Amino acid sequence: MKTVKLKLILSLITFLGITSFVVAQKSYNLDSKSAFSVSGTSTLHDWEMKSGSGTGLANLTIANSKLTEIESLSVTLLAENLKSEKKSMDKVAYETLKTDKNKNIKYVLKSAEKVNETTWELTGTYTIAGVSKVYKTTAKTTVTKDGLNLQGTNKITFADFGMKAPTALLGTIKTGQDLTIKFNLNFNL
Repeated sequence: MKTVKLKLILSLITFLGITSFVVAQKSYNLDSKSAFSVSGTSTLHDWEMKSGSGTGLANLTIANSKLTEIESLSVTLLAENLKSEKKSMDKVAYETLKTDKNKNIKYVLKSAEKVNETTWELTGTYTIAGVSKVYKTTAKTTVTKDGLNLQGTNKITFADFGMKAPTALLGTIKTGQDLTIKFNLNFNL
């Protein structure tokens, strides 16, 4: 009789353990509190373009208030939602991004490796101006009451994505080749 009770208890514990693991992996949507920016330099001044809108989905496993797995993650940003403080700069940027043919900037995760409790090494594909390139990104994560906050940066160049660094005023103002992409993403249920 004790053996039957023990087997029943072990079966119940195993079932509950498997069930809680399966339930822990969920789909999270990118929320409106997320922020994106691209910054660089020019012969006149440093510049930055920002956007607070994008769409995205992440399949995550969060157990005991800790991120244990990033199964998938994708983000799409309408390129013309990136704005600077000057409309003339925005127009030049959209021409450089070839937004007439490539409306979106996209990121799709290929793999994620946990470094420590709050740091992950993400490998994913950026598609910008119609060109795709794989980058590694070190991202900081924070589990929130609603999901996950993910922050990181990438250094890229215009040439990486087949773009020519823009110029203005008949070439007297030149943009530097190096760019920094920053993201502060909130994924919620």
